[in-house]
Parts: sequence; C-alpha cells; structure tokens
Amino acid sequence: MKYKAIIIFISGSGSNMEALIEASESPDYPARIVAVISDQPRAAGIEKAKNKNIPIYIVERKNFLSKKQHEENILEHLREYKPDILCLAGYMRLLSTHLIAPYQGRILNIHPSLLPLFPGLNTHQRTLDVGMKIAGCTVHIVTEGMDVGPILAQAAVRVFEDDTCETLAKRILRAEHSLYPTALKYFITGHKTLEHENTQTLFSFR
Repeated sequence: MKYKAIIIFISGSGSNMEALIEASESPDYPARIVAVISDQPRAAGIEKAKNKNIPIYIVERKNFLSKKQHEENILEHLREYKPDILCLAGYMRLLSTHLIAPYQGRILNIHPSLLPLFPGLNTHQRTLDVGMKIAGCTVHIVTEGMDVGPILAQAAVRVFEDDTCETLAKRILRAEHSLYPTALKYFITGHKTLEHENTQTLFSFR
C-alpha cells in the first residue's frame, strides 16, 4: 500500500492528533503521520507526539515579525517533508492564503459543531444557549475564513436537558476521535458513503 504522508498541526492537548496517530499505526490505514507542528511550546500534545517518536516542530507566532514570516517558517518544514495532506487538530490559528495555496484542497480541519452552525469559538455554550437538541462535529476542507470550507463529514450526538458545556464537550470529543481518522481515510480513498458506528455520520465528497 502506498501511504499518504500527513503533518498534523496542534495548539493544545492533541487528543485528535492521538486519534489520528493511533489509526495510522494500523497496517491497512492509508496514511502515516510524518511530523507534528505546534504554535504553543507548552502544548500537551508535544509530549504525546514525542512518545510516539514523531518529529515535532514548535513554531511560535511571537518569534516572527509578521504572520507571513511565521507561515513561511512553517512552509520550510513542510517543504522538507513534502506531506500529501495537512490535518489541523485543535490548531488555534487561521491560515492565510500564503500557507493554504500550496496545499489547496489538501488541508483538513475538525470543528466541534455541525457546521455551518456555530463556527469559531465557544461552540458548546452557543449550542446550549439556543436550545439545540442535536450537536456534533464536522471535518471540512480549510479555505480562507473561519470554518467555511467544504464539509466532508459530520457526526451528530444528542444534547440532553442536563448537559453542561463540559458534558457536551466530552461527548462531542469522543465523536471527533472516531470521525477524524475515518474522514481522513475516506478522503484519501475517495469513498463517498460510510456507516459509522454509534453516531449519525454524513459524508459529502466533491
């Protein structure tokens, strides 16, 4: 099997990164994680990547005069590894055209809502505030703008009357850990339908 090379971007705990790494350790999974990039030197995900012997690069925004310079440094690492796909996994920075253009259509992100509902931050509180009965997560292609790219896959979970932001976030995060590796696999292989255990999952490939 010819594997696709993946670089993951993180800013925090790296739990979705872990899910992708775990999936990639299976011989029949069509991708391998070749490196991880973090913009936060204290991100918990850094040690998790190191424990898996995956190269980690810390590229802090504050060390550069401009966003373009920051992204150019990231691009230098990308040129070294020549990844097929970039996966944002809790990466808390918007990418500009400078970084997106070389990987147009090959950058994925996971977001903790059923887009186009609730893009951006504070998704769980906003979900509860309007009384939603269903919540979930979305894997989409990254374009300029916040959470506006083409939707690839979504997993839905119930919202219960006694839910708090914390309980809802935990339930959605479990769905994310299942959805992201599966969505990446199907993005690579080109499959358009999937029966996804324990959640309602919708795939849409162009």
